[in-house]
Amino acid sequence: MNLRIHSSFLPHTDPDESLAFYRDIVGFEVRNDVGYEGMRWITVGPPGQPETSIVLHPVDSSTGITEDERRTLLELVAKGTYFGVNLIADDVDAVFESLQAGGAEVAQEPIDQPYGVRDCAFRDPAGNELRIQGAR
Repeated sequence: MNLRIHSSFLPHTDPDESLAFYRDIVGFEVRNDVGYEGMRWITVGPPGQPETSIVLHPVDSSTGITEDERRTLLELVAKGTYFGVNLIADDVDAVFESLQAGGAEVAQEPIDQPYGVRDCAFRDPAGNELRIQGAR
């Protein structure tokens, strides 16, 4: 069996803010931008890696979600405890400086972790955590 990760999903609370963050600050390319019934799904990914994408989707796009569930999801996303993605970089410190200079919200400055990696973390406009780890 030959399975590969094609796309991961992260919720957004404002599609235009999320698009600007991932395109203009993180530097991802926009691969798709689809609207349907007042909702919007945006697919982004790192340049040169067309096989790997992140789909930014409305928090409440799941069928049958109740208003109470929607509120709970929004609270979890805003706190950064519901969704996230791990990225890898050759130079964590350079990426940190670039994202911080672009205005990204810092969740953790670069640090050498006791489990052997150097990493840092940011939050996107919805509150999702982007953890950036150094390549080994």
